[in-house]
Amino acid sequence: MFSKSILATACFAAVAVSAPAPQVSGYANADAGLSGKSSSVGSIATVFGPDSQIPYTPTAPPSGTQPGAAPTRVSSNPTGVTSHGPYSGTATTTGAVSNTVLAASIPPLPLNPTATYYNADGKLKNAQPAPYTPYGGLGTNGTLPRYQVNSDFDFESIALGLYQEWIELDLFNNGLAIFSAEDFLAAGLTAEDRALIAFMAQQETGHAELLTNMLGEAAPVQCTYDYPFTNVREFIDFNQKLTRFGESGVWGFINHLDSREVGQLLAQSIATEARQQMSFRQMLGLHAMPVWFETGIPQSWAWTYLAPYISSCPENNTRLAWQNFPALHILNQANPNRFSPNDTALNEVVGNRTSDPSKADIPVEESCVNVNVTGYGCGPAISRNRSEPLSFPGKQVFLSWDTPGSPVGPNNSYVTSSSAGPPVFAAWVSQLNLTYTPLVTTGANTGYTFQPASEVYAGEGAANDTMFLALTDTDLFLTPFNLSMINPHVAALGIYQAG
Repeated sequence: MFSKSILATACFAAVAVSAPAPQVSGYANADAGLSGKSSSVGSIATVFGPDSQIPYTPTAPPSGTQPGAAPTRVSSNPTGVTSHGPYSGTATTTGAVSNTVLAASIPPLPLNPTATYYNADGKLKNAQPAPYTPYGGLGTNGTLPRYQVNSDFDFESIALGLYQEWIELDLFNNGLAIFSAEDFLAAGLTAEDRALIAFMAQQETGHAELLTNMLGEAAPVQCTYDYPFTNVREFIDFNQKLTRFGESGVWGFINHLDSREVGQLLAQSIATEARQQMSFRQMLGLHAMPVWFETGIPQSWAWTYLAPYISSCPENNTRLAWQNFPALHILNQANPNRFSPNDTALNEVVGNRTSDPSKADIPVEESCVNVNVTGYGCGPAISRNRSEPLSFPGKQVFLSWDTPGSPVGPNNSYVTSSSAGPPVFAAWVSQLNLTYTPLVTTGANTGYTFQPASEVYAGEGAANDTMFLALTDTDLFLTPFNLSMINPHVAALGIYQAG
């Protein structure tokens, strides 16, 4: 499984494979012997109220200087006009923040010499520090937790996360502000769905407050944004892509943080982000969670996806150290608004940025939005199956990519860059897998590859969901915990809509 071939796949899960213990006998053919009877008794309710009266006492949360009062939020719920659109000025500062660089890349090393623990019999190997407490663990020795970043790595990672929370706070509110109730209804979304999106925006005020507090006075503040959508379906599609790379960006760095306390709180916020991403997929009529594992990506990948949608930031807003890669464009990106994704035309996306949504203003006779046929409809639902999948193993994928040196991000003040040689592989990152396929170059910054048939475990295709695609100059073997070592070899970076 670890050998390389013309279709080289690094199945990350393989490192943890062991023979399963024998299982107890069960029932066959999904027959548990249940009665199959409905638990509902009587007629469906048609009259509601009056409600039963129960005892209560008037209660309000403590505020101000009262004991137990919650801290104020760094951002309140917006009520006024906000500004959006592209940046038209001239950058006064360019490039990622940097100081002395010690090496061009980080060399691979053998296993950590402290990684020696092995337990073959399941018995405790060391004395217990307290009853019911096994030896080991970090931050379990009684020390007082400190919920602040603890290194440059921590600061830059959490600052990136805060940039992500800020755009989500603005984005969710922006869609509700510019589209009418009738617009949402035309996309199959009701007032209750709009209320859910509004609540997601409120969640982001808490996330922004949390990350701001962990960073301190140098925390980035909210910026001005330039969105690609023109209708509700495109708004929802953009949301599911943005929350995907936002979530995956955190999974990629959270276990590398020097501060375990910061990682604890961040995990509790990113769990909500995962639910947001699933909800937007459901609103778009995609399968809610078509994977067994979620993907982690390096910080520079998340920043590459995010930065093009930040128009400008206030003067002296904290800058980031992460790289911006050139954009990779999937020319025949499957359009989830079509009942036949195979009929998607080339460049059927709203714009030319990596995470731009697919066009939803296609002819009604080609759309799946209002089709009420199982396997073909894509209106909002708890889950959807497709008779014709968005993509499939062996699909020819046509690509084009930008050259380095393009201004991008806040105030056009960051510049795309790459230290890679000419790309020769397409690197597919999804679930626990990094899979390489050969890149066939057909012209200047154009080419094609084929979607791989790699599996996470037998029977679970690795390429699915909203996933990540990079062009590289080598097929370096990597696993989830050290995926960032691919960065010096990345020539361009994009998002692939596999399912």
